[in-house]
Amino acid sequence: MLLATFKLCAGSSYRHVRNMKGLRHQAVLAIGQELNRRALGGPTPGAWINQARRRSSLLGSQLEDTLYSDQELAYIQQGEEAMQKALGILSSREGWKKENQQANGDTVLSKVVPDMGKVFRLEVVVDQPMERLYEELVEHMEAMGEWNPNVKEIKVLQKIGKDTVITHELAAESAGNLVGPRDFVSVRCAKRRGSTCVLAGTATRFGEMPEQKGIIRGEHGPTCMVLRPLAGSPSKTKLTWLLSIDLKGWLPKTIINQVLSQTQVDFANHLRKHLESSPAPDARC
Repeated sequence: MLLATFKLCAGSSYRHVRNMKGLRHQAVLAIGQELNRRALGGPTPGAWINQARRRSSLLGSQLEDTLYSDQELAYIQQGEEAMQKALGILSSREGWKKENQQANGDTVLSKVVPDMGKVFRLEVVVDQPMERLYEELVEHMEAMGEWNPNVKEIKVLQKIGKDTVITHELAAESAGNLVGPRDFVSVRCAKRRGSTCVLAGTATRFGEMPEQKGIIRGEHGPTCMVLRPLAGSPSKTKLTWLLSIDLKGWLPKTIINQVLSQTQVDFANHLRKHLESSPAPDARC
C-alpha cells in the first residue's frame, strides 16, 4: 500500500500533472492514512478514545472539494497529528498521579511523557449536554475571555475548512503575578464522531502574528479536550482535558505545576458558572 502511494506521489513530479492539486491532495491523504495505520500501536485505548482515533486518522477527515494551499494542508496535518498524539497519551492509563481532587469530584492528574515533560489531565462531569459544551468551546470560542478570567482574548486568525482554525490566545497574568503575560499561536481542530467530540491543538507559526513586545510567547501542545455523554446520564457530559504547555521564560517547576493544575480546576468552575448563568441555545431570543 505504501509503495503504491509513493508511486502516486511520484506522478505529481511530472510536469503534466504538477498543477493537478486534486491528485496531490489524494496522495497526501493516502500517505497520512497509511503512516498513521502503521504508527498506531501500544496499549489498547478505551472504547471512546479508540472510536475517536479510528475515525480521525492522520489527515483522514474527508477534505472538502476546496483546493487548499500547501500551507493550509500543512496546518491541517499539524492539527490532525496533534490530535492523534494527544489521544495516544490519554489512552494510556499507566503512570498518572493525582495532583488535585475537589469535593465535587473534579480531578487533576499528571504524568511525565518522554520528549514532552509533565502533562496534566482534568476529568470532570458537567451537568450540561455535550451539544452545549461544543457550542461554547468551539462555535463561541472567541467569547471565552468573557467568562474565563484566565483568558484575556482568543481570536481566530484563519479558518481552514470546517474543522481547522489558527488562533491567537492572550492569557491573563496569574494571581500574585507569579506568571507574567503570555500569548500562544495555535492550530486547532475539532472532530465530532458519533457520541464523542475531540478538540485538539498545538503550537504553530503564523506569519501575520509575530511575537509581541513585552509578552512571552508560550507553546501549547499537543493538547486536547474529549467530550462525551456521561454513561447512563446523556444530559450530562464527561469532559477530559489533556494540557501540555511550555510557558517559556525562567520559572521554577513547582510554580509551573501549581499554576497549570489550578488553571484546569478554575476552568471547570468558570465553565459551569457560565453555562448555569446563560440560557440554553433554544431558550435564546
